[in-house]
Amino acid sequence: MRKIINFNYKWAFSKEATEVPTEISPKWNFVNLPHSWNAIDGQDGGSDYYRGTAYYAKTLDKMDLPTADRYYLEICGANSSADVYVNGKHLAHHDGGYSTWRVDITDALQRENLFVIAVDNSANDRVYPQVADFTFYGGLYRDVNIIAVSQSHFDLEYYGGPGIKVTPIMDGENANVEVEVYVRNYQQGQQIRYTLSDAEGNTVASAVTTDTKANFVMENVHKWHGRKDPYLYTAHAELLADETVMDDVSARFGCRSFEIDPEQGFILNGEEYPLRGVSRHQDRWGLGNAILPEHHREDMDLICEVGATTIRLAHYQHDQYFYDLCDERGMVVWAEIPYISQHMATGRENTISQMKELITQNYNHPSIVVWGLSNEITMKDDKDPDLIENHKILNDLCHEWDKTRLTTIAVLSMCPMDSPYVQIPDVVSYNHYFGWYGGDTSMNGPWFDRFHERNPQIPIGCSEYGCEALNWHTSKPTQGDYTEEYQAYYHEELIKQLFSRKYIWATHVWNMFDFGADARAEGGENGQNHKGLVTFDRKYKKDAFYAYKAWLSDEPFVHLCGKRYVDRVEDVTCVTVYSNQPTVELFANGVSLGVKNAADHFFKFDVPNVGKTHLIAVSGDLKDEGNLNKVEVFNEDYRLKEKGAVLNWFDITEPEGYFSLNDKVGDILQTDAGKEIFMALSAKMSAKSGDDHKTRGFEINADMMQMMNGFTVLRLLSMAAITGFKPTKEELLALNAQLNQVKKPNN
Repeated sequence: MRKIINFNYKWAFSKEATEVPTEISPKWNFVNLPHSWNAIDGQDGGSDYYRGTAYYAKTLDKMDLPTADRYYLEICGANSSADVYVNGKHLAHHDGGYSTWRVDITDALQRENLFVIAVDNSANDRVYPQVADFTFYGGLYRDVNIIAVSQSHFDLEYYGGPGIKVTPIMDGENANVEVEVYVRNYQQGQQIRYTLSDAEGNTVASAVTTDTKANFVMENVHKWHGRKDPYLYTAHAELLADETVMDDVSARFGCRSFEIDPEQGFILNGEEYPLRGVSRHQDRWGLGNAILPEHHREDMDLICEVGATTIRLAHYQHDQYFYDLCDERGMVVWAEIPYISQHMATGRENTISQMKELITQNYNHPSIVVWGLSNEITMKDDKDPDLIENHKILNDLCHEWDKTRLTTIAVLSMCPMDSPYVQIPDVVSYNHYFGWYGGDTSMNGPWFDRFHERNPQIPIGCSEYGCEALNWHTSKPTQGDYTEEYQAYYHEELIKQLFSRKYIWATHVWNMFDFGADARAEGGENGQNHKGLVTFDRKYKKDAFYAYKAWLSDEPFVHLCGKRYVDRVEDVTCVTVYSNQPTVELFANGVSLGVKNAADHFFKFDVPNVGKTHLIAVSGDLKDEGNLNKVEVFNEDYRLKEKGAVLNWFDITEPEGYFSLNDKVGDILQTDAGKEIFMALSAKMSAKSGDDHKTRGFEINADMMQMMNGFTVLRLLSMAAITGFKPTKEELLALNAQLNQVKKPNN
């Protein structure tokens, strides 16, 4: 029988070593796994976190291992490439930082052993990801184990999989279940005993055979039905030799059918089942990717609380424990490989190997319904023949290796609706940020209507949408201000537009949690992407979290927004309450401001702002409380001041009735004088970037121009830095002075 020995404790670690050691140096530090060497420098900004090779070393007395015929080293996550050495002998190399892989160490073992794992997260042109808006944390950030097995055993090396593959196909109320196992050194006379059991442990089917496949008919099965009823069965396989169990494996599975219809959206077990949920990155503040089961559980608890029915597990393979939680909690999952942002002609084999590992290791999870081929990969070109061929290969691979699931892609917003790339997978989703990276919130729904009209045969979803929010506040939320109030407004608008279109097969907020992105320098806190509904440390649920809870959760609640926005200058201030209850009453210092209904779950109250006010939002037995404080001067602690910014928006002169850098490009271009200013500005930008029509690989098409029209001039120019165009403070003030001479229409 196999035995699994955890191998996490007390590894010697060094980033300074330059070669594989023959002994552990006293200068090395000791760490326990899981571990990442970028837990701090990968989250503090500057795009300067250590990317290179680091070494982990550990000694082992073979006498401490159980007696067995074969021993395997199991590495559940080493980012992003790794080499294994035992007693100085190189045993294996692996490319791909998010999957499980195993190494047969049997023949290299001696009485005393030195294990060395060299892990490398340095930049290269063959292993994905290399370009993306998140930190590529280096380290042995998941468990490392030693697995002891008999000479004959269920395969441990086949793409890191579990050695058992369960395929349930629904036939009315029955399920035809095929169980396939992979066996190493299968001997004549040996047999496989298959057992299927229900959630209570009762045997529902069994067989003993020499075949590595067995088929069963399960009648009147209890279906896996998402959040409503995530019922799981278990398939157990035992390798027998003369009735002695040599090895055993098991896998939980669910019996369900699904389809994705271009008009009706997602359908589970014959019922419409709207997929409305979130995307998730796995990292944590101060830990990087080296997280523990309790962190996974907390994440799942929060996702369940918000009422989500689906999770996009971006942008890579997540921990098996989290997929198990998705099965148990009934989450419908999009699983993908980190083929992201920048296509590399030399990286094709890595996309193939990572996809094979993703499918093999996760095939049995009923929560997974789609395999994601890529994310925003058309940043430079959507028609590159090598990129197109790479996707066709991956798409065919997914259908060959898994005939039960569909394929999808997360498409860059500017990618044309008629792109050949969009035609490859079974279903598609777009990443849109109208209302944050240009455009305005009202553009989202109509864009999906246009796509649906032009491509009625393609199921369309929204794989990313969101905006950043930190502890900044205002009563006049504006695109790009990073306030909690603008984020709440943005999501109110997106909820109403996306959730009302049933043909949208899935929506995934970007993101459930703030996450590490060391290259970022915005919002006043560098090194993070702050689009999360929950803060990086999981300690604060932003107001927008409760907007989704109001629409998606059955748990009765009321939430008073703006608790961190206490000091306010206006005489009458708008206060929002989110609730899934039919009515809400708001009290100010004990005086009722009325009972309101809100079909959209967003209750708005005008509150007199005098002195100190204690607010209580009430619905039945539910209530939530907060405070207001009238001030004469705006509290500057609520206003973002960009670190390192050449010019902040509040430093700009804005004469009444005239334009400034704080106005939107589209509005300015409605005037002849504004067009002249922008023609001159465009010439400067083109001269700097060297291309009149492209910006670092982005072709400026009609959709991109529509987005740009929604930017303020200052925001557009701050983002244009990627082209190399970085105007000085003096140049910006001179441009503002020009705009101050252009009269707004109707003024």
